[in-house]
Amino acid sequence: MRIGLIGTGRIGSFHAGVLARHPSVASLVVTDPDAARASRVAELTGATPVASADDVLGAGVDAVVITSATSAHADLIGRAARAGLPAFCEKPIALDLRGTLGALREVERAGSVLQLGFMRRFDAGYTAARAAVRAGALGRLHTVRATTSDPAPPPAAYLPLSGGLFRDCLVHDFDILRWVTGREVLGVYATGSDAGPAIFRAAGDVDTAAALLTLDDGTLATATATRCNGAGYDVRMELAGERDQISVGLDGRTPLTSAEPQGPPAPTEPWTGFLERFATAYEAELDAFLRVARGELANPCDGREALHALRVAEACELSRARQRPVRMTEIADV
Repeated sequence: MRIGLIGTGRIGSFHAGVLARHPSVASLVVTDPDAARASRVAELTGATPVASADDVLGAGVDAVVITSATSAHADLIGRAARAGLPAFCEKPIALDLRGTLGALREVERAGSVLQLGFMRRFDAGYTAARAAVRAGALGRLHTVRATTSDPAPPPAAYLPLSGGLFRDCLVHDFDILRWVTGREVLGVYATGSDAGPAIFRAAGDVDTAAALLTLDDGTLATATATRCNGAGYDVRMELAGERDQISVGLDGRTPLTSAEPQGPPAPTEPWTGFLERFATAYEAELDAFLRVARGELANPCDGREALHALRVAEACELSRARQRPVRMTEIADV
């Protein structure tokens, strides 16, 4: 296969390496507004650098991977759809519902394929948790606790472009909550704090957030996130049922220290970031996309799945702003 990659920043560079090593990829074409950066990635991966997204789409590629700045996602998704090319895009499609819905309509009109980058669906722990829940191994599920904690804040310039902590970070938790439990969110009550670094107040964002979500079977879920977890990168989910409870993301590198005298010690090498923690999941995700593009596999995460997670994030943002519970019926879905 000949694959085009648009965007060679941190995640784009990682994906370029994965694609270059994949046995199904015969050639790779890359581009980035920073031509020097694209050239460096091309040199490292054996790819061909080109000047623009138009050049990628016109290079005879079989599929395209979109890892550009978020502001360009919706337009590039539409252009790939009109070109009849299967597309993989890192989340989000757009930072608002209007842009997301517009891009999805382009894909649906063209009858093309769009796979969204929610990599946790390809992580072994979350996959096992989903199987346990679906098999009834926990009994009736009553409580889910999800958390995402970054070790340090992102650059200040990133924050105004990110969409905020709920849309940028917790959206992963909202997606995986739906995927693992198989349930939908009925309503949320969310809050946030900007008591940390001043860059969050300047951007109108929060550095720490928490949401209580009610699922359609009565299960209660909490989702928390922070940009200021100095112990390391911590992504976990706990699922408790009447019969048993399990945890995802609890291993020898989890940046968590027990206060019990006989508890496990602090990890010597805690997870440092998402690329390290989810490297295997990212590889599996792209492998699945290549199979989808060849017509060998049903799409494991289409654009409508991203829409559902974004709607929950929108509800949380509204709840935080209005300081009240929000029902999902208040958030547009068409």
